[in-house]
Amino acid sequence: MSDYRPIDCGLYSRYEVAIMHRDWLKLSWRDAEGMNHLEVLRPVDLETRDGAEYLIAHNRNGDRFRLRLDRIDRVDPVAGGD
Repeated sequence: MSDYRPIDCGLYSRYEVAIMHRDWLKLSWRDAEGMNHLEVLRPVDLETRDGAEYLIAHNRNGDRFRLRLDRIDRVDPVAGGD
């Protein structure tokens, strides 16, 4: 059984819109080890795996990230995009 806590539907929709519009987002999250991260990422997909939901994104260098949605602490739009 997963310890995942579902996120608000409005926030999930916000990720979907960011994916459709190819928006960049400034995200703050905790990884599985509890380390805090802050980075500007472009969301490209959402997935469900092993009872949890994830945001698939990449940074401007092309590095890929898979963030568990309930570990994302803050989401801010990035003005100007590309």
